Amino acid sequence: MTASTHAAHLAQLNVATLRHPLEDPRTAPFVEMLDPVNAAADKAPGFVWRFTGEGANDATGVRPAGENVIVNLTVWQTQEALWDFTYRSGHLEAMRRRREWFERHVEAHLVLWWVPVGHLPTVDEALERLADLRAHGPSPRAFTFSSPHTAAEAAEHVRTARPASADAR
Repeated sequence: MTASTHAAHLAQLNVATLRHPLEDPRTAPFVEMLDPVNAAADKAPGFVWRFTGEGANDATGVRPAGENVIVNLTVWQTQEALWDFTYRSGHLEAMRRRREWFERHVEAHLVLWWVPVGHLPTVDEALERLADLRAHGPSPRAFTFSSPHTAAEAAEHVRTARPASADAR
């Protein structure tokens, strides 16, 4: 399928709590990987978009989830494209070494959800999806690689869900 035939794209957010500041020599290997890994993502099959801080090449300077928490927010054409980049590319080396640089999260640190083609999610939207996953578990609205949902399931979930204003009553 080409990008134009997809009704939805897959958004992903992951958060990571730094063991040490980015300027710390113990974190230097991670910082050195950022540009090459981001460049590889930008060129990966199925890649659509990556959130970066204003005037930056990455989002490490944006800390909406806490002073020691960095965020990674991307959009992909398919779940398979994201999986392939995450686990079948040079990115895997960073994954293997993540415990050197990041604390182990007790609660969910990764969330996936479907967005309409052309929609670029905000960090606030992404953090809300992560909060939903943490509070309610996987659903078509917020899920993980191990509990996937299709774009069709997400669309049906939206169609049949009560309006948010009904929850506020």
